[in-house]
Amino acid sequence: MIVFKRQFQGTINMLSKLSLLSLLLLPLSSFAQQTYTLQQIKDSALHNNIAIRIARHSIEAAQQQRKEAFTKYFPNVSGTGLWFNANKGMAQTTINPSESISPELGVTLAQMLPAEALAALANPISISMMKNGTIGSLMAVQPVFAGGQIINGNKLAKVGEDVSRLQLQLSENEVEKTAEQYFWQLASLQEKMKTVAAVDTLLRDIYKDVDVAVRAGLAMRNDLLQVQLRQNDIQSQRLKLQNGISIVRLLLSQYCGLRDTSFIISYQSDAPSALLSRQDHNQALLGTAEYRLLGKQVEAANLQKKLAVGQNLPSVAVGAGYNYHNLLDNNHSFGMIFATVSVPISDWWGGSHTIKRRKIEHQQAQEQLEDNAQLLKIRMQNAWNGVEESYQQLLLAQRSIEQAEENLRLNRDYYRAGTSRMSDLLEAQLLYQQSLDKHTDAFADYQNKLLEYKQATHF
Repeated sequence: MIVFKRQFQGTINMLSKLSLLSLLLLPLSSFAQQTYTLQQIKDSALHNNIAIRIARHSIEAAQQQRKEAFTKYFPNVSGTGLWFNANKGMAQTTINPSESISPELGVTLAQMLPAEALAALANPISISMMKNGTIGSLMAVQPVFAGGQIINGNKLAKVGEDVSRLQLQLSENEVEKTAEQYFWQLASLQEKMKTVAAVDTLLRDIYKDVDVAVRAGLAMRNDLLQVQLRQNDIQSQRLKLQNGISIVRLLLSQYCGLRDTSFIISYQSDAPSALLSRQDHNQALLGTAEYRLLGKQVEAANLQKKLAVGQNLPSVAVGAGYNYHNLLDNNHSFGMIFATVSVPISDWWGGSHTIKRRKIEHQQAQEQLEDNAQLLKIRMQNAWNGVEESYQQLLLAQRSIEQAEENLRLNRDYYRAGTSRMSDLLEAQLLYQQSLDKHTDAFADYQNKLLEYKQATHF
């Protein structure tokens, strides 16, 4: 048993030396580490996240669609060319001159023409035209009235671009939220690592005091073993925290596109001096991306309804053209102007149902806007309740630290005076450590709740 105790004591001393050596080497290794603030982390996430890149591509595609719709205001110019060579003329006929000569004309021709010519007039004559040829035309058609389809189509394309920008804003909010959650998770682990280091120092001081007391015969060796067991537990916690920090760093690096996974983060761990002021939720609702997106859906549904009406109205267009052909074995060109009127007749049957369907969809979008507006205000209130609760929890955690620190000081004095047990002192030390960890968790939770409220109110 004595040999086991000596080996156990030697192991503890070795761990303490290794821990002290790692703490001494830490500042030397940190010179090569990159330091990031919260804003730098969020900027990197917005720049490198795949969801943001996809949303930006959607905006570019919507811009091109808007430009495409704008071209419908201008004339539609088209050119046509045709060359052909048929195996026989496309226009063929047979003429019999004798059928069109009256008896009086025949007597006159008999006196004037020789017999061979009169015989030729009695035979039919075959005529063939347009066996080959070339046709070309250039046309420009300007729409004058299209039932509002061009105007409403351009407005709908602009709405599509606005929707893409709002969706980008929602994607940015989600990316910032996730990046900040990772950031404060890493900050929480780092703060707990500082707590472990502080508790480890405290336990080493207690160990020295108990060791002196044991050597002087004022304390039992069992007290020393209890301190050693608590030191082992601290070392175990340190290893778990180191692994947790490593994993969160990897997650944050992957999410933000950071090449270095050994970076450190910089932040202010001081508690806020006052609670954030509450926003006017009715006014804040109008500026949120979610509400504006719902408004764009209503606007788009209204434009779709107008387009459906326009498709069933007459359309008027004017145009001009230049044409060329050599169908009669001579070059012929001419210009022309024209006007067209197109009236849908049979399409009114199905078109009337389309208009009714679009009206229903517009009504649905309006009702959805009203319903979701209420849900968004409930979300704001819930986020504000979370901010208030997390702030109060943070204040309680601060008071708990002060109380636990005082409790630890008293129990340490009581133990030195011989009026308290080692278990009471170690319990006080554990309560002190737990109060520090609770404060760290409360601070990280407050930061996350604050972000949720700012995003919910577009603050």
